Amino acid sequence: MDDKRTLIDVGDGTSDEDDPIIPSKGTGHSSKPKEDAGLVGLNEEPATSSSGGAAQSISGIYHLIDNDQPPLLENNTPSIASEIQTNGNAGSTNRDINNSEPIFHLRSRTAAASTPNYESLDYEVCENTLFQDEQRKRLAEPFSLRKDVIRWIIFIQIGIITALIACSIDIIIEELSELKYEFLIKSVQKNVPLSDASDGDLVIPYLYWLLFSILPVAFGAAMVTYIEPITAGSGIPQVKSYLNGVKIPRIVRIKTLAVKAIGVITSVVGGLAGGKEGPMIHAGAVVAAGISQGKSTTFVKDFRVFKAFRDDHEKRDFVLGGGAAGVSAAFGAPIGGMLFSLEEAASFWNQNLIWRTLVASIISVFTLNIVLSAYHGLNDFTFTGLFNLGKFDQPLKFDYFELPIFMLLGVTGGLLGAAWNSLNTRINKFRKRFIPWKIGKVIEAVVVAIMGVTLACLMIYFINDCRPLGNDPTNHPVQLFCEDNEYNAVAALWFQTPEATVRSLFHDPPGSHKILTLTLFTVVYYVLSCATFGLNVSLGVFIPTALVGAAWGRLLAMVTFYLFPQAEFLHPGKYALIGAAANLGGVLRMTISLSVILMETTGVESSFFFPLIIALISAKWVGDYFNEGIYDTQIQENHVPLLTWEPLPQYKGLTAQKILSSPVVCIKLRDSAHYIYSMLKKCEHNGFPVVDDVQGDRRSEGRVCGIILRSQLIVILLKSLYVENKRFWLPDTSIQTFRDLYPRYPSIKSVRKLDEKINYTVDLSMFMNPSPVRVNPHDSVPRIFQIFRALGLRHLLVINSENRIAGIITRRDFIYK
Repeated sequence: MDDKRTLIDVGDGTSDEDDPIIPSKGTGHSSKPKEDAGLVGLNEEPATSSSGGAAQSISGIYHLIDNDQPPLLENNTPSIASEIQTNGNAGSTNRDINNSEPIFHLRSRTAAASTPNYESLDYEVCENTLFQDEQRKRLAEPFSLRKDVIRWIIFIQIGIITALIACSIDIIIEELSELKYEFLIKSVQKNVPLSDASDGDLVIPYLYWLLFSILPVAFGAAMVTYIEPITAGSGIPQVKSYLNGVKIPRIVRIKTLAVKAIGVITSVVGGLAGGKEGPMIHAGAVVAAGISQGKSTTFVKDFRVFKAFRDDHEKRDFVLGGGAAGVSAAFGAPIGGMLFSLEEAASFWNQNLIWRTLVASIISVFTLNIVLSAYHGLNDFTFTGLFNLGKFDQPLKFDYFELPIFMLLGVTGGLLGAAWNSLNTRINKFRKRFIPWKIGKVIEAVVVAIMGVTLACLMIYFINDCRPLGNDPTNHPVQLFCEDNEYNAVAALWFQTPEATVRSLFHDPPGSHKILTLTLFTVVYYVLSCATFGLNVSLGVFIPTALVGAAWGRLLAMVTFYLFPQAEFLHPGKYALIGAAANLGGVLRMTISLSVILMETTGVESSFFFPLIIALISAKWVGDYFNEGIYDTQIQENHVPLLTWEPLPQYKGLTAQKILSSPVVCIKLRDSAHYIYSMLKKCEHNGFPVVDDVQGDRRSEGRVCGIILRSQLIVILLKSLYVENKRFWLPDTSIQTFRDLYPRYPSIKSVRKLDEKINYTVDLSMFMNPSPVRVNPHDSVPRIFQIFRALGLRHLLVINSENRIAGIITRRDFIYK
């Protein structure tokens, strides 16, 4: 298809607020066009940053069109080939621009079809005149520390509310699971054929089990699929992307929290191979984002509190604290929760933020401890978390000759984790390609639930593993085909929640299972967990991963003891713990936080930290040789433009001139309202350099004096903040004028046509950010990357020696090249 002669379709990657624009037949660019470095939004206000064209993928992810899309000019505007020089010297030009309209670049159809639609968050504080006035007023107040005190109060509230939500989810799951398994056990006992002439039929409890799995799973999958698809999975990759600076639509809404909670309950009660711990991080993030803003956009209710925190920068810090509180509530590990957020989720932190996050985590654990201890009738407040693995009866000891064994277990976990990640990625690619229909996604979840129940029943029916009562690891032992005073050990593994099964594998006495039982259970649950993670249900991967690791860790200890009966150091619970750590390290690729979480949840001595960290590091190193962790893999598969800690190797040796996007749409310091309105209607960029010393209408050749955001321009037009009527709005205009519309800023569609205000003027001096971060065209890309990432930037201006704009760098310029 010849994109040069085709209308830009609003459904092909451009904003739905744009009018169709016909590209001119002008010649090409002097510098290679690049993919719009801003990120196209999926929410009500799609927007991209100020750069244009198409990009070529260095990383191999995308190969976007390079030369098939000419600049989109108004009418017969001449070629821009000579406007931007290769060295970025925009001042040395041989061309006169006779048209006052801006130059726009929109992606071609081919590029739009393959480019993910994400946009960035504005983590950089806009220190404009209005912001500075607010800071001066706050210093003049008698209680200038009030904002800091309120910030502490919000973190404490986040911890309390997150814990209460976790308690509600846990209690509902426990009660429903108890009713489910009690009924199934009674059904099994009632229908066991005691003789050939009996009327018992084990098909009946099998059908009951299917029914009690299909109904909740189908309900939860339908809610996720039809109401809020963003709630699928654990939510950790989405929260991590958000904290990195990528706007994930609908991730922190109240409706998202409600669907997430119900989805987790139905999935766990339905018996899917997953846990409720991972989604608690997402729940905590939603709670933090909601409380810190003092209003609800879902219910259109503004409580008129916490107005000073209504920006992306402040909201980011609260979301990090909410995620830490969620982890802490899930595992009863405040230090582990804080470390988990810092190691896996956070991209920006400082000493004060770490301290506030730790306090939120401690408050969350304390609140959950009080509520669940009271619920379970405990007076000593020992119910510390949702994922309660119990305390070991004897201190776990190890000999130094066991360290190589622990390392081998870590290598095994790394290999199994890498294989799990690879297999799960392939399954999810298959889902995305062959199961695009919503009803198909619900049916797929039901099929996986049926498969899990069927495999469990086959194991229970065909494996004869009877153990004497008294050593039973479950509250409801099933006799089935066993003799009196015996219970079926296979049924004990399946007739309880996955968390309870992990606890059993840690604390069951030696000889509680056959080798065949644990072998088949490990294989079956490995496959089930791999098939489950990626379904359109709300489930985490932590519990099934720990369960598989505990199973094969205990299994290896049993096999080794069978071969070497004199090896008394082979405590099955100890090796189950090491196996769980190794498998978690192989799948998640985390080290410090996982070791601390496992220590806090099991109460092991600090001396056992060394074996845990050896297993985790070994698993991570081996797994990293093959692929990324499961969360990073999901982020890559969804093409989220996440900025890693280091730039890609392909960028080393490059300078800003090689990656910048140009030409740039600029705005004069005092510009016409008509120009701004037309520009916003016809392009989707999110940031525009503000320039002065402009000759005629050559805006892209002016001297840079600041940067203005799209959202600010729309508010200015919407509220008619023009120079001609300045005496009316100036006394009532403050930084709060813009914060009141956060986070769902109106689109340009909300602005009426100017009509009689077409000749009005906008003075941006008090609204723009007068100190944007700037670099030179010859600066190295690795240095620019560190500046961009460390400061949480959305736009980085490239200027020449005369302080004139040479180009702009945004997130996409570091990824899709």
